[in-house]
This record gives sequence, C-alpha cells and structure tokens, in this order.
Amino acid sequence: MTEENTMATMPRLNEAAPSFEAPTTHGPKKLSDYKGKWLILFSHPADFTPVCTTEFMAFAKAYPEFQKLGCELLGLSIDSTFSHLAWVRNIKEKFGVEIPFPIIADLSMKVAHAYGMIQPGASDTSAVRAVFFIDPKGTLRAMMYYPMTNGRSVSEFLRLLTAFQTSDANQVATPEGWKPGDKVIVPPPATTEAIEKRLNEGYECVDWYFCKKAL
Repeated sequence: MTEENTMATMPRLNEAAPSFEAPTTHGPKKLSDYKGKWLILFSHPADFTPVCTTEFMAFAKAYPEFQKLGCELLGLSIDSTFSHLAWVRNIKEKFGVEIPFPIIADLSMKVAHAYGMIQPGASDTSAVRAVFFIDPKGTLRAMMYYPMTNGRSVSEFLRLLTAFQTSDANQVATPEGWKPGDKVIVPPPATTEAIEKRLNEGYECVDWYFCKKAL
C-alpha cells in the first residue's frame, strides 16, 4: 500500500470508526462486539519490547477503572497470536501482571491500515503507538499518535474518557487538565440575544464567551 493510500484511509473524528474483524488472544473480535460500550483501541510497535511492556502493564492495572466507566480495552500489533500469547505469559511470569484484555493479531496489517496506524516516516512494517476512543455508538471521538520511542500516559486516557462522558451527559466542555470535581465550561452563546442573557444566568463569567459552572 502506498503512502497516499495509507493517508487516504485515515479515520476522521466524529465519523463511524472503521469496522474490523480480527483474531485476538481472546478469540475472534469485531468492532460491533463493543456496541453499547466505550472502546479504547490502541496499537504498539511489537511484542517483547520494553516500552510496550510498561504500557500494557499500566493498562492492565487500570483495567478495573476503565470497566467502571463502561469502557473496554483492545490492543493491537503486527504480530501473531502465538507471539501475543507468549508475551502475555512472559509479563505474568516476570512481572506478576496479568493482561485481562484481548490483543489483535494483525499480520495482514488490515486493521492497522484502516486506522492509519502505519506511519511511513516511523516504520513501514510496525504500528506506531496510536490510541483511538470509540463511543458506544461506534463513533470515533479521539485519536492520538505517539512516536515509537516514548510511552503513553494511561492516567490521561482515564481522565479524557471521564471528560468525554461528562461533556456528553451535561452538554458542556472541559478546560485544560480538567478532572472530576473541577468546574466545567458552558458553551458560548451563539446569538446577540443570548449574549445579553448570559452574564445574568448565574454562571462564573470572565466575559460573555468564557463562563464556568460547577456540576
């Protein structure tokens, strides 16, 4: 597949996430299996690599927190199921951490290409560290790409998932670094009439376009 074709299949935010069906360490999985739940799909360059091992252990330790938020985890790399199984066993034996979520074996790179995980500037044969947030309706809500050399922050993914759910439930936005208990941002008014009302609606306002409230 050429670089142009790879870029042409890049997924887009707020559109349906690319469907897939693939073998995993928990048997065959497809995107529709996760309908009604949040899903974080994340890729890693290769099994038996140190940075990836730290990430998988962090995801595993945080898995109960993701489940409390109605979210499942699904890993992926361009390795075989047997390689995944051996690596998962190794992590349990050497680090005492059990990986509770499935890992896609994407030897054909079909899923990786559909999600733009193959970045020619980084590698033509390995998936970069990519993360995709897919909501219960199957809509792609966020995607992040990291270099091969640097690990991701699992705590940030928990924070972002909580922020998404807060925004969806309350029709609000969240400021930089928001965490539960912090004030949220009220969407700016869209008409001159609404602007006149905004400053008298009881919000904590710096100006008409910048107002916060507690939930």
